[in-house]
Amino acid sequence: MSAVLRFVVYSDYLCPWCVNADVRLRRLEAEYDGRVDLEFKSFLLRPVPRPEPENAEHAAAALEKFRKYTESWQRIGAEPDAGEFQVWQGDEGPPSHSIPAHAVAKAAARLGRESFRRMHERLLHAYFVENRDISREPVLRELWRDLALDPASFAQREDPDILREVIEDHEEAVRLGATGVPAVRLEDNEAVIVGAQPAELYQRWIDRTLARREALQ
Repeated sequence: MSAVLRFVVYSDYLCPWCVNADVRLRRLEAEYDGRVDLEFKSFLLRPVPRPEPENAEHAAAALEKFRKYTESWQRIGAEPDAGEFQVWQGDEGPPSHSIPAHAVAKAAARLGRESFRRMHERLLHAYFVENRDISREPVLRELWRDLALDPASFAQREDPDILREVIEDHEEAVRLGATGVPAVRLEDNEAVIVGAQPAELYQRWIDRTLARREALQ
């Protein structure tokens, strides 16, 4: 029986580097056809809401500063095997904090693995390509509808148990030494590799680990 490698991936939906890692790891998961499995967990780059702007002038200044920041996504998107990015065009944002998107993803996970995967990818695309503020409830509700998920289950994002899961994921990553994201580890190994690594590095990691484990069977 072939060994199956299960990787835990800590990521944040507001992290552009997580997009590149997601593209590379999902491609490898598909290429290894059942021998590699990915479990995504929450990491909170912005764990608490940013203060509300005092007035319209401050809000406009914050949006312009954020828009300037998103120009850095072009450099990240120019890497090999990169995801898709769009410098911020709209008037939504900047996002207030990380938790709302993670809570919606975990609510989708309660509907099944495929529902989570679809929501995971929808959140990343909505933020980095469509320039939607994925910290806002109306936006998240619209994404939920886009995927035709059970309407009643959207409310589960406010379940205290889901918030607890998000916080526990984050605390686990920090405890294991994840100073940022993406951070990846094998399910049965607490050592994390931080950063969006080249696809070749992930592939060598997979090949060597599979060979070692199969030799022990």
